[in-house]
Amino acid sequence: MSLYRIIIVDNRFDDYKEERDVLRKLSTKISICRSVDEDVVAKSIKESDAVIVNLAPITENVIEAMNKCKVISRYGVGYDNVDVEAATNKGIWVANVPDYCVEDVSDHAIALLLACIRKTAYKDRKIREGFWNLHKKQPIHRIKGSVIGLVGYGAIARALHRKIAGFGFKEVIAYDPYVSEEIFTKYNVVKVDFESLLKESNYISIHVPLNEKTRGMFDKREFKKMKDDAIIINTSRGGIINEDALIDALKNGEIAYAGLDVFETEPLPKNHPFLRLDNVILSDHTAYYSEESLVELKAKAALNVLEVLRGNSPIYPVNRPTK
Repeated sequence: MSLYRIIIVDNRFDDYKEERDVLRKLSTKISICRSVDEDVVAKSIKESDAVIVNLAPITENVIEAMNKCKVISRYGVGYDNVDVEAATNKGIWVANVPDYCVEDVSDHAIALLLACIRKTAYKDRKIREGFWNLHKKQPIHRIKGSVIGLVGYGAIARALHRKIAGFGFKEVIAYDPYVSEEIFTKYNVVKVDFESLLKESNYISIHVPLNEKTRGMFDKREFKKMKDDAIIINTSRGGIINEDALIDALKNGEIAYAGLDVFETEPLPKNHPFLRLDNVILSDHTAYYSEESLVELKAKAALNVLEVLRGNSPIYPVNRPTK
């Protein structure tokens, strides 16, 4: 039996029990590359049969260095750190795990939304500083009768929709050109174009991947079209929002609040303007996280590899190799 060499790049977990449990069904040797440096990564994966990666960039140069890799399996939903075109041209599968954190991300989006609406983080900070009677500083509006707009209507947005069913929204609207009319009808959500969603929504929650079409999707023009009491929530990718435009919109009162789990640069720089704004709630790119979601993520990322090494397609293919 062949011995397959598997490299896990970008060491972010305390252990790899789930991966080893899955991959012991084949004869494998699992190694950890603890660097995100392109040259170091390229050298470490040169003779690997499979790569499992977190956030380290798997660039065209890294892929060109691969002599016999069959699959790159990404820990997570997004795969913008992997050059999919280069992998496809080299005959390498790219796979992700799109369904491991549906419940967790939708929970987190709701948590950010409610914290923005009810101003709980702001009140907590100010009360600890000795303030009271804070409602005049940051007015609160009732949820019932408002409109929430979902940008993207995939699995996470649908889970969020299910969970907010009892909040009394006047309307749940969504923009997603890739979802069929049948799905919108099935889930009782109103399909709108992007411009209408911006103008009509009291709250906007973003649930699209980061790609060429969505990068900078929210810019100065978009914020100017939103209601001045609007709240925006982003648990997808930081690059979907132009942060400079959002900062201006928050400072100038073009929109009211933002709840952000993701940023253009992570970790967030210590001098970032978001840190000085009272109408932003921040979390550290952990919407995906629960103890349960991590177990599922790690096992499924390894299952992608297992299937390819057995001669099959990965469970969650992103591409179809040309070779």
